[in-house]
Amino acid sequence: MKTAKEIADGYAKIVEWSEEDGCYVGRVPALSYGGVHGADRGKVFNEICQVAEEIVAMHLNDGRLLPKAEHKEYSGKFILRVSPGLHEALSLKAELTGDSLNQYCEKALSKAV
Repeated sequence: MKTAKEIADGYAKIVEWSEEDGCYVGRVPALSYGGVHGADRGKVFNEICQVAEEIVAMHLNDGRLLPKAEHKEYSGKFILRVSPGLHEALSLKAELTGDSLNQYCEKALSKAV
């Protein structure tokens, strides 16, 4: 049987910046829970993971059914449309670094998130 943590790990957790609140807000949509707030994105994520585990544990202890955790598979491919000028600039930067355009963009996107 899976532990509460293992089950909670199957739920999507979202941490977004809230202009309205002036901080990061963490939530677990499938568990209908939101409201972890903080200035540090990593800390908010860790806290929302803990909250998800606690919610799952409460459901298990009470014998209540849990909402289905949606597990979406990602292919690793998506189409991104950019202006011709940006396409050219990215291609030139990739060439200068010795990367393919795909490798260069993947590195840039990884740094951004």
